[in-house]
Amino acid sequence: MASAMSERYHHRQRWAARGALAAAALAALLPLVSGGLKGLLLLAAGIAGLALTAAALWWVLSRRGPVRVAAATLAAASPVGVITLFATAGLLWVIFASLLLWCLAVWSGRYALRSTGLRPVRVKEYRTPPPQRPFLLLNPRSGGGKVEKFSLKEKAEALGAHVVLLDPDRHQDVTELARAAVADGADLLGVAGGDGTQALVAAVAAEHGLPFLVISAGTRNHFAMDLGLDRDDPSTCLDALTDGVELRVDLGFADDRPFVNNASFGVYGAVVQSPGYREDKVGAALERLPELLTRQSGPRLTASADGTTVTDPQAILVSNNPYRMDDPFGFGRRERLNSGKLGVLALRVDSAVEAAELLLSPRPEGLTVLTAQHVVVQGDEANLEVGLDGEALTLPAPVHCRIARRALRVRVPRDRPGVPEAQPRLDWRRLRKLAAAVGRTAAPSRTWRT
Repeated sequence: MASAMSERYHHRQRWAARGALAAAALAALLPLVSGGLKGLLLLAAGIAGLALTAAALWWVLSRRGPVRVAAATLAAASPVGVITLFATAGLLWVIFASLLLWCLAVWSGRYALRSTGLRPVRVKEYRTPPPQRPFLLLNPRSGGGKVEKFSLKEKAEALGAHVVLLDPDRHQDVTELARAAVADGADLLGVAGGDGTQALVAAVAAEHGLPFLVISAGTRNHFAMDLGLDRDDPSTCLDALTDGVELRVDLGFADDRPFVNNASFGVYGAVVQSPGYREDKVGAALERLPELLTRQSGPRLTASADGTTVTDPQAILVSNNPYRMDDPFGFGRRERLNSGKLGVLALRVDSAVEAAELLLSPRPEGLTVLTAQHVVVQGDEANLEVGLDGEALTLPAPVHCRIARRALRVRVPRDRPGVPEAQPRLDWRRLRKLAAAVGRTAAPSRTWRT
């Protein structure tokens, strides 16, 4: 019976791979079959339209005044023009049919690759007793007032936590507050605030070997998202005080400054320094980007990552564990937080042509993606502007980034949404092998990793 079930399993796998290949082929051939030479020309026009849109967006970001306005108009008009061409030729339906076929190919291909026996990475959970003297710092301004909206102070105190509400009108050193709490006997440190505040308190918790509680009351909550916490209702994070488990995760450092998400150098590191960035992020970026992208201002950077050197990128992002790059629905997420590796993304774009390549090429020359345990970022200036978990800093060059593997004990609720399973990368060569197979095709099982 087990053998019959296994055979049916592999039968579905083979046909899913065949379906993916067939749908992808139809998606590519449909414009040619439906329109002949006209369809071929329209397909070329569509590709040219995408390239023109990417080039126009580059001009929007790297120019000012009338040129920026004209480029923005071109970026909007280019896709409209392509759609109009297909509609005039009576082939608009071909675009939608090809998109549907491509979606079917992606879904079917991923189904086939998911069923190859490779298991997702699972973070090991540790059962530990609830804290007796938890200490929480709450930022009332974080996330537009989520602390008050969800009554976090009252709920935390009802669960036995000692709560300090940060004063929004004066600067308070959260690191010193956390250390004072440890000296007073706290056995858990927690924060409701942005990722920058989270990182500072997390470093104190890691230094003293204490569990750390993340309350997802920030604006974006990237760290909370990758921990699988509920970002819609931060009060659910408090369940960890009574019914929680611990995860061992990594902590990143830029020199001696901790980060839970990333350290950004170059373009973003400079933009985040702008006085009006917090109130108007888009306006601040558009004001600074032309000089930064065309290298009229800002340092000339070099990054060395475990023996690999990246020269003169406009932007470098060093992350606490690598971000997923092969899934548009999971872009910006990290599949795991305990790999002991820094992720490195370096971007260099010096022209509209290179901007178009960045959009159209599967492996653009201007984008470098690496993993490393140690990254050194240097510049031709004495100090480098850094965006550390979104906070503006200036650090002396060179900046040494490292990762402390599983240095942080994060206490999370036992019952939480969890991190969505990473979709497998579409490997067309592997799909062809699966489609052609006549016997069992499952890859050897991979054991759970922690």
